[in-house]
Amino acid sequence: MMPVSMVGRAGELAELDRAWSAVVSPRRPAPSVAVLTGAAGVGKSLLVAAAVDAFTPRPALILSGAARVHGPAPYDWLAAVLTGRDTSRLGLPPDALAWLAQQPTAPRERYAPGTLLRLAVRTVQLLVGAGPAVLVVDDLHALDPASVNLVGELATVANLPALLVVASRPPADAVAPELTRRALARLTGVRGAVRQHLGPLRPAEVAEILTQVYAGSLPSGRLVASVWRCTGGNPYALTELLAAHAGEGPDALLRRLPGPRQPTAPVGRVAEADPVDAPLDVELTAREIEVLGCLVAGMSNKQVAKALGISVRTVTVHVSNLLRKTGSASRTEVALWAVRQRLSVAAPVDG
Repeated sequence: MMPVSMVGRAGELAELDRAWSAVVSPRRPAPSVAVLTGAAGVGKSLLVAAAVDAFTPRPALILSGAARVHGPAPYDWLAAVLTGRDTSRLGLPPDALAWLAQQPTAPRERYAPGTLLRLAVRTVQLLVGAGPAVLVVDDLHALDPASVNLVGELATVANLPALLVVASRPPADAVAPELTRRALARLTGVRGAVRQHLGPLRPAEVAEILTQVYAGSLPSGRLVASVWRCTGGNPYALTELLAAHAGEGPDALLRRLPGPRQPTAPVGRVAEADPVDAPLDVELTAREIEVLGCLVAGMSNKQVAKALGISVRTVTVHVSNLLRKTGSASRTEVALWAVRQRLSVAAPVDG
């Protein structure tokens, strides 16, 4: 099957290539950032893969990561990057690296959030070294708050010889819409940042794909219109349709086409229950809101107790109440819930 999402993306590929050229240029004035957004199935990840594969000169290093499929945890992106890598020569505290890599043997207590963020940035800097490197952040919309914050910091690190490429669905489709909106605004605000939004394929591009699939035969206007209507021009939906009817001719495909897709939901998006979603009328006490702010900052119970001047046991009670009231199954879920509900919570400033 042809990589159909690459049809009609020549301009985007050329722009990403220019961004890479800026990274390898000795006169590069600032970090290079490229942000790609688009609905599910529109071909963001494939576009990034195709662009990186064509980069000249070849990247000395590619660091790529995404959110975990189930239950996001702090620094998921970096944990994915560190998986299978030898970090013993980085010269950083082993316990901090173990925590950032989400190793089962990592100590229960960790560094303060601000210190941990600085260590995370330093880890990436040491991995990149002299570069040139590509940092790929897939599905920003699904990442945990700590990872999103790290990505924002990496976009402004001085003299980092790397191209930061971030792919995301629009904020409305994100786990935490406001967090994603702020992160995208921060990234696109970087001087010289590349901003691309991938839309659906046009009928002419669908026709080009059908011509390739059916060995150069010219598809009828009726077939093109029918395929475009029932897939919405979504590359993933188009690929699935053609794969399901592989081996059949264009006439057979036309006879088997389902009815047009409804425009009420993004094409290719699967409806899922969101574990961090909860009613907006949850009643929290003032102290619970303070504790919640600390959880959003990624603090441990011991750190929360120290910051608020209360006992660890009291913190445990407040956390249990927060989990119960919001219907969350973990500290990470309740933190994401707070961000999603756009609650005004803040942790004490890390000194």
